[in-house]
Amino acid sequence: MSEHIFKLPDLGEGTVESEIGEWFIKVGEFVEEETVIGTMMTDKAAVELASPVSGTVLKLAGEPGDVVAVGAALVTFETDSEAVAAKSDEAAETPASEKGSDPFPETNKKGSEPFSDVAADIEPHARVVTSPAIRRRAKEAGVDLSLVPGTGMGGRIQRSDFDNFLKSRAAGTPITKAALPSTAVKEIKIIGLRRIIAERMTRSKTEIPHYAYVEEIDITELELLRKHINSKKSDPATKLTLLPFLGLALMRALKEFPQCNSTYDKDRNMLLQHEAVHLGIATQTPDGLKVPVVKHAEMKDIDGLAAEIRRVTQAARDNSAKKSELTGGTITITSLGKLGGIASTPVINMPEVGIIGVNRAVERPMVFNGQIAVRLMMNLSSSFDHRFVDGYDAAAMIQRIREMLEHPATIFLP
Repeated sequence: MSEHIFKLPDLGEGTVESEIGEWFIKVGEFVEEETVIGTMMTDKAAVELASPVSGTVLKLAGEPGDVVAVGAALVTFETDSEAVAAKSDEAAETPASEKGSDPFPETNKKGSEPFSDVAADIEPHARVVTSPAIRRRAKEAGVDLSLVPGTGMGGRIQRSDFDNFLKSRAAGTPITKAALPSTAVKEIKIIGLRRIIAERMTRSKTEIPHYAYVEEIDITELELLRKHINSKKSDPATKLTLLPFLGLALMRALKEFPQCNSTYDKDRNMLLQHEAVHLGIATQTPDGLKVPVVKHAEMKDIDGLAAEIRRVTQAARDNSAKKSELTGGTITITSLGKLGGIASTPVINMPEVGIIGVNRAVERPMVFNGQIAVRLMMNLSSSFDHRFVDGYDAAAMIQRIREMLEHPATIFLP
């Protein structure tokens, strides 16, 4: 008998430790080499790790939410060669009829057969929150994940939930969401992205003296221009929202107020003023709030900026975003769309020093050219780090953005 200790690898970007997100294995379980064993949470994403060997799990480093240092033992395997061979022989000699009754078909192993002949054609009917590994297992096993009760945060389907569903289905009494008993109190451990969000929000609000500024903007002409441009587009996917117009106006304004396009290096007590605009777009995802970044937004035209905003926000939602696409922002735009409300106080995305919040656009009677007219009005709610951006400069920059949005042709002038 021999032991193999799988140590937590360097997950990149100077990571010195990582939080256990979810285990897909348990002590005493035999796993094959390259089987996905769990996820580790970095500051920006969940990273799946695969077993480097075939063997039996002897020890796990901790529970979900525990933090493990890079290079520390993560999983200890028993890799006795005779045990591995016996396991393989046992699997080979098992009659097909017995395999068919196994509630745990080896759908997570390389080269395994799906549980159902029609599994590949079955897709979930509803949006569910779970890991890519469980999605693969569900597709191979012919399971509609919308029917699987999830006990994780926000109804997330965990490995134990999926295993229990397979067990109950094999027994002829599948668990349904309706069959779950209701409880008065649900304890939710704050782990993963939600923990990171909580920590960063706390740091931002306690360390940064926020200066909030709200301005009302008449976007009637801008909306007419947007609709006119969109009427010339045959592909609905390329139609413009208000965000790229705001992005272009913001980038022009930052040339006049470069102190707002800065990040604060706390360790060196240094303010870094950037020439490039790396535009963060706050995005709500099934896992929580993420801020994907459009790099060098100042080099893009209206269509290029719109396309890149669509790409990075979608990548953030489906967890395909690279780490480099979730870091390095210099200023952020946040919008709740129709839920934007009248005004808001957005929290600065550290280490940036400014954030622009888009509120709901509504038609209102306004005095326009001396007459009462129905105009489309929208508020911008901004927050700035008052240590480095004076209130006058913050207000002046927003007023410059307002001027361009109310006279949208000026956005495109040299």
